[in-house]
Formats: sequence, C-alpha cells, structure tokens
Amino acid sequence: MYAARIALALAAVLLVAAVGKPAPEIYRLPEWMPPPPRSDGNPPSAAKIELGRHLFYDTRLSLDGSMSCDTCHVQSLAFTDGQAVHAGVHGDDGVRNVPSLANLAYMPTLNWGNPGLREVERQVLIPLFGDNPVEMGMQGKERELFATLSADPVYRELAQQAFPASGGEWDMEVLTRSLAAFVSNIISFDSPYDRYKRLGEEDAISAAAKRGEDLFFSERLECSHCHGGANFTDNFQTSMMPFPETGFHNTGLYNLDGKGAYPKANPGAREVTGRDADEGKFRSPSLRNVAVTAPYMHDGSIATLEEVIRDHYTIGGRAAGGPNGASPLRDPLLTGFTISDREVADLVAFLESLTDEGLLTDPAYAPPAH
Repeated sequence: MYAARIALALAAVLLVAAVGKPAPEIYRLPEWMPPPPRSDGNPPSAAKIELGRHLFYDTRLSLDGSMSCDTCHVQSLAFTDGQAVHAGVHGDDGVRNVPSLANLAYMPTLNWGNPGLREVERQVLIPLFGDNPVEMGMQGKERELFATLSADPVYRELAQQAFPASGGEWDMEVLTRSLAAFVSNIISFDSPYDRYKRLGEEDAISAAAKRGEDLFFSERLECSHCHGGANFTDNFQTSMMPFPETGFHNTGLYNLDGKGAYPKANPGAREVTGRDADEGKFRSPSLRNVAVTAPYMHDGSIATLEEVIRDHYTIGGRAAGGPNGASPLRDPLLTGFTISDREVADLVAFLESLTDEGLLTDPAYAPPAH
C-alpha cells in the first residue's frame, strides 16, 4: 500500500512537470454515491485522464482542424452543444442530438440507438472515424494523426506517463483509452436537488421544485419509471450492481404511416437489432443538467422543457396530435395526463434543480493550460 502511494505521488509530480498544473482526481464522488463499474481493460489513472483532456480539446483530431471533441460537447452546456444536430467537417448535418457526457461511466449503453455499444473506447471511434454521418472526418488519416501526436513533445511525454509500454509513440490504443479515461471521469452529482435530498439542506431548492418533485415521482405522470435512480435514467450501473439496467423506449414522437414508423434515417434501435418492435426505441437519457441541454429528444426536435411536457408527454407522444394519431408502438406507460400551468412550472423548477453548476465551470474538465 505504501509503495502504491509513493507511485501515485511520483506520477502526479511527473504530470505537473509535463502540463504545469495538478493531476486530475479520479471519480470525485460524494460519499453516498458508489463508484462506477470497474474498467478492467482500461483502469483509470490520473495520467490517462490528463492525456485524454488534452486530446478532447485538440482540433488536430479533425480533418481540417475546425473541430475538437468540445465543439459538440461544450462544458458550459453540460457537454452538449445547444443545437438540434451538429454538422461535421464537410457541413453535413448529423442525425441525432448530441448527448451529455456527464456520468458516462455509469451508463451501460452509450448512444441513442445502439443497445450493443457498451465500451467507451469503441464509442469514441464513431465521431473520429465514422462515415455515416461524417463528423470529424479522420477515416483513412490514422497514420498521419498518430505521426502528428508522436512528434509533439508534450504528447510524447504524456503518452509515456499514461502508457509506459508505448515509449511515447501513438497508436489507436493510446488514443481511444486516454479519451475514454477523460470522458468517463466527467462526474455530476452536486446539484441543488442532491444537496436537498442527500444532505438534508431544506433551502437548497425552492418550494416550487419540491412540488415538482412530487409530480415527477407520481403515478399520474410516470416520469420516474424511465428517469429514476441516482442518475435519473433507466440506463444505469454502479460497482454495487451485478447487472446493468438498460432501457430503450418508444415515446410516440413519430407515427408517419399509422403503423408507428419513424423517419428512415433515424429509426431507433431497429437499425441495429433488425426487430420491427424496436422501431422508434431510443435510450432514456439522464435528466441531470437537463435544463441546460436543450433542445430535446433524440433528434433535437423539441425546443424547451415546457414543450416537452405540454406538446409531447401530456398527449401520450407528439404523434398523437398529428394526422395519423398516437403511435401503436409507443411505450404502454405513455398514456398522457392532464396538468395545470402551475404544475408545469413546478415540474420545470424541479428539473432545473438537477443542474450541477460546478460541472459547468470545473477547471478539471476545462481546456488544459499549455
């Protein structure tokens, strides 16, 4: 144990020497929150996280130098971008809304429509090298990218510290494992609601937010069936859970043909599973920091929280108000409900109390100093 402490201290000193600031902490969690599941294939370290942070903000990871990871994952917006979808380096729009990266380490599934994508190291390949749609446009440019990073003395030093066997040379393993280490270390469990509910600070949230909490967890609205638990989603796993909780749902957003069809470019989990019953099923996102992550839904097609409540959930899915009526494929829990103007305001106040202001400004997640 003593030797391990010395090794960690030495690593931190080396990291300060390389980047000029203290090494990042690993999983800064409140006492009430269990750590995320173990990552035996890529155990986190301060050196990996710092290396990943450098990469996250580096525009050299895109074809024309116009994009970095934070182009779409902006810290002040809880690592989203405020757009319905984001265009890639060629100007072509994406097809899905940019999801938040907060508490990614607790998410057993990692994107909107693929239940089988469970490793962050695989997920980071998609924006970098994917071609449908093209995002950062680096497919076929892997050798050039690794040569560029290997020639950078800061990156050589950081890679040597994070992956001693690499000798400071870059390859796909160094790239994906360090990026995964950083984004998996973005933690958000310090909202006003956490201080109210977990720490007993009665004045941490407003009376309206407390009324909204009652509505959120009520059987009348059913919100918590898909957005419950510590991370306000039914996609969740901690180190204390033997199996992950995984939820993909059709919320009745579209019904283009009277049979529940979604737009062809965005059919949900069916695109991966091939099962007709999975048409329109998407992963339930976490509602932490939801007040700063507009617009909403998998395609960013609803602008405000008030509209999500009034124009979508109260009628049992937005399609119910359209020419083809409610989707026959929507989740059976989505039957609609009545709600007053005051109750809408209270529910929004509760959702606003889930914003972790510290996350939005924490220097540990900000661009590194050079």
